[in-house]
Amino acid sequence: MSAERRRQTRVREETFHCCACFYTDNIFLEDYHMHVRFQDEQQFRRDYEGILRRRGCRSEEHFKSILSKDSFLAPELLELVRFCTSKEADLEGMLNQIQSIADKRIYRFPVFSDEFCRLFIEEMEHFEQSELPKGRPNSMNNYGVLLNELGFDEWFIAPLREKYLQPVTSILYPDCGGKYLDSHKAFVVKYSLSEDLDLSSHYDNAEITINVSLGKEFAEGNLYFGDMRQVPANERSYVEIEHVVGQGLLHRGEHIHGALPITSGERWNLIVWMRSAAVRNQLCPMCNKTPQLVETLGYGDGFTQTRTLPSSETVDVCALI
Repeated sequence: MSAERRRQTRVREETFHCCACFYTDNIFLEDYHMHVRFQDEQQFRRDYEGILRRRGCRSEEHFKSILSKDSFLAPELLELVRFCTSKEADLEGMLNQIQSIADKRIYRFPVFSDEFCRLFIEEMEHFEQSELPKGRPNSMNNYGVLLNELGFDEWFIAPLREKYLQPVTSILYPDCGGKYLDSHKAFVVKYSLSEDLDLSSHYDNAEITINVSLGKEFAEGNLYFGDMRQVPANERSYVEIEHVVGQGLLHRGEHIHGALPITSGERWNLIVWMRSAAVRNQLCPMCNKTPQLVETLGYGDGFTQTRTLPSSETVDVCALI
């Protein structure tokens, strides 16, 4: 055996991922005892409509119920994602479909249905009223829910980020890691007269943030945005933005922003800090230094590290063939 064949290689330890097919292929329809693949409605009808009708899906209503896996999302978001993943996708075309606010690269578009927002808040309230242990959403918000504590990361937030939000951010924020969002921190915040009223100016530990208004009934409490954190405070200009239930505001994480006090009711918002290791591995956005990494659980703060084992722990490639 040649020396080249017998050379040794170092073992690299990296983060784990799943294939994108997890969200589109091998989907099991329990009522019809079959696995299917879903890319879009046209493909699904072409491949499965006949088979499903032979298995008992007798009406168009029944067929539509199968397709309702995305029913919690606003139709406008689904259409936006279809555009973003098409050959015609470009920034100009996208800006014709969403609202751009004050030339600050802040964008608004529908994300969730009103019914989903209502049900989601109910779920948060049930958790809030339980005796289960709870952590604070972040150092500035005292009231709300960390969604990883409810197990929402894997089945809800990760697919939302990967399948629906990243196609949008890849076009809107290619310079901020929008094409390479590989982790997140997601939480719900709550404002009321007897709890948190407002939120001071700050920037997020994220490359890109989406803030979705969930409800309930409330008055005031608008968001305000200045400029990027690198702009001196006395040179910043501000814009105030109202909440619209079901709609999300997408902005760069380093954009200075805050929330004005509510004057009545309760306000709930879903916040997703989306992170790109390709960006933050170069410079920590919180200390402006090369990251000094400490091992943690889950996504941590989105930093990754590829470690090479010592030469004494190398593996003979031929032994693996």
